[in-house]
Parts: sequence; structure tokens; C-alpha cells
Amino acid sequence: MRESHGGGAGPNDPGNDTSSSSSSPEGSQPQLLRSPLHDAHVALGATMGAFGGWDMPISYAGGGVVAEHTAVRTSAGIFDVSHLGKASVTGTGAAAFVNRCLSADLGRIGPGQAQYTLCCNESGGVVDDLIVYLVGDDDVLLVPNAANTAAVVAALQAAAPDGISVVNRHREFGVLAVQGPLSAEVLAEVGLPTELDYMSWRDAEFAGAPVRVCRTGYTGEHGYELLPSWDGSRPLWDALLAAAGSRGGLPAGLGARDTLRTEMGYPLHGQDLSPDITPLQARVSWAVGWKKDAFFGREALLAEKAAGPARTLWGLSAVDRGVLRPHQDVKSAAGAVIGHTTSGTFSPTLGHAIALALIDSEAGVDVDDDLTVDVRGRALRVRVVKPPFVPSHVR
Repeated sequence: MRESHGGGAGPNDPGNDTSSSSSSPEGSQPQLLRSPLHDAHVALGATMGAFGGWDMPISYAGGGVVAEHTAVRTSAGIFDVSHLGKASVTGTGAAAFVNRCLSADLGRIGPGQAQYTLCCNESGGVVDDLIVYLVGDDDVLLVPNAANTAAVVAALQAAAPDGISVVNRHREFGVLAVQGPLSAEVLAEVGLPTELDYMSWRDAEFAGAPVRVCRTGYTGEHGYELLPSWDGSRPLWDALLAAAGSRGGLPAGLGARDTLRTEMGYPLHGQDLSPDITPLQARVSWAVGWKKDAFFGREALLAEKAAGPARTLWGLSAVDRGVLRPHQDVKSAAGAVIGHTTSGTFSPTLGHAIALALIDSEAGVDVDDDLTVDVRGRALRVRVVKPPFVPSHVR
């Protein structure tokens, strides 16, 4: 799913995307892009870090990952995820065109609804996972992951017939996520709509400026994702932060976003999903419209479905104390390597380490099996679980 999920006069000019290139001197690192809330994060004492070509807050002074994670599970957390991409597909039959390209069946939703879907390659691997906002038959908004926006746009542009326009609008909009059991109260205090079905959206206004409000998120809690204009992001952020703060909520960085999504078993592109990891392997085949006549990677995925995936994503819950991270070998009780971890972290809710791991199907593992993970030469005992690791409250 989402990131976890990149000229003009400056790195933040709306409509210009430089995540895959920059004007940096030859041999130097490309300049990181900044969200419209960069100055707000610095003022809050955020620890900043590179993510998908962007300089984003990992955690904030006075809180930290565990406190921010707990705020989302018990109250509300406010995230800046403006690094997520935005692209529009317009023209006669735009929705039908998108449906012929992306994996999920867009015909199952109507205008005012959103859908999780995948952009696959011809071998069935996942170029990106993204959210589609259906505006109408001739108008679709895509929200891909930051680092993959250019690839998704390029794939759709290459496939687009005459009359269909695919435009990268990465820095025309911010994206703010309000997540937690008190998220509806926070939105209501700033005058935004809250009575939305899951994966539905509505256009509204804040301080006279447009903002799209969608009932979705990446934490497993009741929540919303908001799309204000780039320049309208800071006033909305300040108001949301004040409303959340009065309820014990906190600003939350990408560190807490990662621990929250891992507890849910939500895959992160680049780790649990990738051009080499298919929807079947990552347990997101529910996002594939198997009865559709066309979508990218269809033939390869149908063949894999018929044969069965060679590996499958499982959850691992630590029995021993230790640190689970990506790229660690997973071993059977007999000591044979049967897979590797793709994500791993400490679960603040459970109080111990958890991980997601791709495990060979021929190993025949099942829920409650005991395995080990090689942590720097030490065999750390883990138990197989089927995520989520903690209950979800998204519906």
C-alpha cells in the first residue's frame, strides 16, 4: 500500500516534478523536494529524512515514534503525506481507459468514491499501488507513491489513445492524513465533512479554499485523507493540529506511519510490493479485477493464479526479544532458509517486534507455526500469523 507508496524556478513550483532529476551539479546527490509544510515541520523540531526523493518528517520533538503511534491508536494523529503523487486522467472515456490499465475493476465504484488499485508490469510485478478518485466518466485523479509517480504517468501516457490526457500534477496539491478514533471530531471542528462511507470522498472548502476529503488512510484507524491546494496546505495543517492537540492528538511523522501500517500488515511498495513481487505473492489479489478483459500484466497474473504463487507474504510475531528488519533470512524448524523479511519493526501496541516476510509456498507454513529469523547470526524465534497483527477499525 501507500508510502508507505518524485524544472522550473524552484524545487517546489507546482506542476513540476524533479524527483527523478534535478539541476544539481554532476556527481552530486539530487536535491530533495520539500512539502508545502516543510517550515512547519522544522518549527516543530521534526527529525527530517529522505523518503521517495522528498525531505519528510520522521518524528517530532516532544513526541517520538511511539508517542505519535499511540496518539493515532487512542486519539488522533496529523500526517503530512504531500510527497504522495497526484496525476489526472481526463478526456472522453478516461475512466474506461484507466480501467483497461490498472488492476482493480473501476466499474465497481461510482463518482465520489475511491479505489485501491495496482499498476502492474507485463510480468505481473507491481510498478506501484495507488488510490484512484473517480470524478466521472471523463475525469479521474490518481494518487500514487512519491517515487513511482513518474513511472505510473509514463505507463499511462504510453497506453493513452488520442483524446486522453495524462498529466503529472504532483505539486499542485498537498496531502494531509487525519487518523485515529477522534479524527471525525478534529475534522468537524475545522468545518470539514465527516459523514462519509469508507473509500468515499467529497469536495469541500476550508478558509475559502477547496479541499477534497476522503475517508481512507494507512493506519488501520478511522481516518481521512485531505487534498488541499499546495498553497492552502499550511492554514489547514495549523487548524487541524490545534484541533487534534486539544484532544491529546499529535503531529505524526513517517516513523509512526510505518509502525502503524506494519501492525495492519499493509504492504509498502519497494519492500512488500515491487516490480518483482506480484499481487498474488503480496496477498493483495483482492485488488485485481480478475474478470476484466484487460489490465497491465493480466496474462502473467492469470497464469500465476492458475499455478499458484511460488511465495506468499506472511506475518511474523517475535517470541524472543530482538529486532526484526527487512532482508533477514527466515528459516524453518530444520534450519533451512525458506524466505526473507520484507518489512520489520517494533510494534508499540504489542510491545515486541513484528515483520512481514515472503516465504516459499513449498515450505508449507501456516498460522501458529514456529520459525526463526537470522538476526546477525542469532536465531530469533517467531510465530507465523496472518495480518493484521492488531484489530483494524477502518470501517
